Amino acid sequence: MPGLDLIDHSPNHPSPSAKLPNASNLVLIDNYDSFTWNVYQYLVLEGASVSVYRNDEVTLQQLIEKKPTQLVVSPGPGHPDTDAGISCEAIDYFSGKIPVLGVCMGEQCIFSVFGGRVDVTGEILHGKTSPLRHDSKGVYAGLPQDLPVTRYHSLAGTHATLPDSLEVSSWIASGPDGGKGIIMGVRHRTLLVEGVQFHPESILTAEGRSMLKNFLQMYGGTWAENATHHGQLAVKPVTNGAPETTTVNGVAHTDPDSQQSKVSILDTIFLHRRQAVDAQRRIPSQRPADLEELYKLDLAPPQISFPDRLRSSPYPLFLLAEIKRASPSKGPIAMSISAPAQARKYAMAGASVISVLTEPEWFKGSIEDLRAVRRSLNGLSHRPAVLRKEFIFDEYQILEARLAGADTVLLIVKMLAKNTLERLYTYSRTLGMEPLVEVNTAAEMEIAVELGAQVIGVNNRNLTNFEVDLDTTSRLISNIPASTIVCALSGISGPNDVKEYKSHGVGGVLVGEALMRAPNVTSFVSELLGSSSENTGGHDNPELLVKICGTRTPEAARAAVEAGADMIGIILVEGRKRYVKSHVAMAISDVVHQMKRPKALRTQANPQSKAVDFFDHTSELFRHPTRALLVGVFQNQPLQHILAQQRLLKLDVVQLHGSEPIEWATLIPVPVIRRFGPADPGLATRGYHSLPLLDSAAGGTGEKMDIAPVQKLLEADSGLRIILAGGLTAENVGPVLGQLQTCGKQVLAVDVSSGVEHEGSQNLEKIQAFVKAAKSGV
Repeated sequence: MPGLDLIDHSPNHPSPSAKLPNASNLVLIDNYDSFTWNVYQYLVLEGASVSVYRNDEVTLQQLIEKKPTQLVVSPGPGHPDTDAGISCEAIDYFSGKIPVLGVCMGEQCIFSVFGGRVDVTGEILHGKTSPLRHDSKGVYAGLPQDLPVTRYHSLAGTHATLPDSLEVSSWIASGPDGGKGIIMGVRHRTLLVEGVQFHPESILTAEGRSMLKNFLQMYGGTWAENATHHGQLAVKPVTNGAPETTTVNGVAHTDPDSQQSKVSILDTIFLHRRQAVDAQRRIPSQRPADLEELYKLDLAPPQISFPDRLRSSPYPLFLLAEIKRASPSKGPIAMSISAPAQARKYAMAGASVISVLTEPEWFKGSIEDLRAVRRSLNGLSHRPAVLRKEFIFDEYQILEARLAGADTVLLIVKMLAKNTLERLYTYSRTLGMEPLVEVNTAAEMEIAVELGAQVIGVNNRNLTNFEVDLDTTSRLISNIPASTIVCALSGISGPNDVKEYKSHGVGGVLVGEALMRAPNVTSFVSELLGSSSENTGGHDNPELLVKICGTRTPEAARAAVEAGADMIGIILVEGRKRYVKSHVAMAISDVVHQMKRPKALRTQANPQSKAVDFFDHTSELFRHPTRALLVGVFQNQPLQHILAQQRLLKLDVVQLHGSEPIEWATLIPVPVIRRFGPADPGLATRGYHSLPLLDSAAGGTGEKMDIAPVQKLLEADSGLRIILAGGLTAENVGPVLGQLQTCGKQVLAVDVSSGVEHEGSQNLEKIQAFVKAAKSGV
């Protein structure tokens, strides 16, 4: 009779163990296999509280919300890449957070998630027992060798594609020396993830219940956490330069800092990021639901198209300019750098993208760097796109990036399972961000092309050993569609490194360390990429503008325009001595709008494909080629009144001379001048007032401005443009501007009121003299 010689290893009269507090919410994913019940039975017998979910009847978000204490993925028919439903995504997400165990197909899912390939073994096994060899660690701790285990499979992970992050934990002995044959188990080197290809729950498998018991005694998301929990951290010996190891529950853990460690620095960084992100997402105000609420409130900064910005570079190759304080391979690079200040330099030099490294331990960056960089680009015409350069493995990081102001994110093919890559790519695009997909090998390029990535970055640096091969990009570019944008990443230090790229069809380059060390960013970029296709616009010697303020009669307005004034200011604040009533203001408005300039004003042409500073852009709004502009001056009046007056008088410019919020400038439909003292906050803030006016006291008093703080202000911000007022006359305007030395070029206009008056009234001769002196004195 069949089976008389078989040994039943099942617990025929099982005694259930006490409930385990650390296994109070174990999730078991059912891959539609009858053995799932047996797995469930063993887990419950060992004290776990288990909930079972079919692989196509639960979403990842639902699993996350259930906050499982452990994850077990069951056996099942088919291939892990096509038939495992949510299994691979769940393994990818929970790895590093909680203990994870995969059985049969579950083990194959682990193998696939971390980058291996599952293939046919050459034999079909159904209920066959084989003697198991193992490493006596993890689930095998304390178990004898050559255990009979039951196998139901025709697929298995292959030795040739075993990922660096995994190690073989059990196998079927092959050959007389007992060498490792078919892989029967894998274990992650740092994350608490185990997989068994055989069926520990089968009645023909010896010690199957002991294996699951060992698993349930594990704690945390990493072997290091497990060791700490059990108080089993050991002294790490160093012998003849061999890797340093610690043994915990029978599992040897290689020290990530050991030079000969098989665990790459990339894996170590990736693990640290998983732990940090997992901790962060538990903080109130930073939970996934909190971020989603912010996004629903439309609080993410405005974004631009990443691919479109790359296509509009003014250079033959586009530039992704990186902010990198340090790196694992080079150590400290520029630790004291200001990320937003560096970003502005990159933008003005012609960078198409600002790449911001946000990893804090090895690269010394942060999400706050990205947030500050994005704010520093506010108001730039044709600003660069902002890239979050990070080890991204979760939608949470992508949403965080968007809320901080990113226009795109980096997805590294090497670090992501294929289904995870697809999921993150799709999610990023739902937020309006086309990702930069990074590859290093032909196989990774094939995955990126199949994904449909519009922008692919080829990393010239091998992320495992950090060796650089600049020909990597040129070798891989032949494998992509013509419409795909390709850029070369890493290892580029000068013009000689990019000569061949354009002829090979490479669109651009990413440069980090060399730019961070460059003494002159603009010169370095010009030498690296070649000549720009556009003139930069030429703001070196713009004609100084003159504003005659406090105008009270149409005759004075006419005289000012005839003298060559560029702006005519009228005071619309009741109670001020220069206040003009509405009927007079309307008459002045008619004169200003109808009169032609005595001489056409030359305007500046800003480049179309290169970032232009906000104040350089807004300065052009004050240069009307054929007539003067009418400026209405207000002080602490209601916004609705200002808007009504602007419409009634056809004001070309509104000047705010009180304590109005700077945000009002975005609500007024014409350019806004706002009065500041040199030390007032918000003066140089981009994106609001078109120009700041620097004046002493309340204005119109004739009190002279102290030039020293003005000069200091302009020297600190070369992109700042101002209107200068305060005690100016025809006699002193030239000398005052001369005191500013080279900073005088940052003065767009001068403003005069009492300096062109005689006995309280505007004097036509003084107006003419002031305009002539100001225009000729620069």
